[in-house]
Amino acid sequence: MRLSVSRELHDYWGRLKGERAAPDRAEIDPVAIRHILPDIFIIEVDPERRLPLRLCGARVNALWQREQKGRLFLDWWRAPRQEAMAEAIRRVIDAQTPLVARARTAPYRDAAELELLLLPLHHFGKSCSRVLGSLAPAQRLEWIGICPVGSLDLVAARVLEDQPAEGSEEDWRRAEIAPLADR
Repeated sequence: MRLSVSRELHDYWGRLKGERAAPDRAEIDPVAIRHILPDIFIIEVDPERRLPLRLCGARVNALWQREQKGRLFLDWWRAPRQEAMAEAIRRVIDAQTPLVARARTAPYRDAAELELLLLPLHHFGKSCSRVLGSLAPAQRLEWIGICPVGSLDLVAARVLEDQPAEGSEEDWRRAEIAPLADR
């Protein structure tokens, strides 16, 4: 993970979960992560796996220049990558394993890279009925908030199996994300 937002959220999630597969949604204290809340979202794992967004931070909303709560998570992605993203999130849900990914904005403007983190959550004791995530640009973008990002392209993804919750910035930078093969 390259971004401090991703590392901080992953570390917080790891401390909450302890030896369990995932923490419960009720354990999340917004005050403890208030400085990264604008980059965070929560996805509901509904029976049909349409994956509606239950909560979205202000900077995530600013990417599309509108409230994302209620939208479907897969609608963030370009059609050719929606199946790859659906498979990635299925792995997070079914294996209760964190995932970090790189995404890119549409190429019709200065393309920007974003980092995505997906973390499984329990909700009222149900196995992985929520996914906690963060989405943040890898660099400062002058046009964010002026132009919506449009559909995202999933570029690379990596499951974080057996990854220690805490690590140095150097450790996270060395943990490269595997590029996705074109389909």
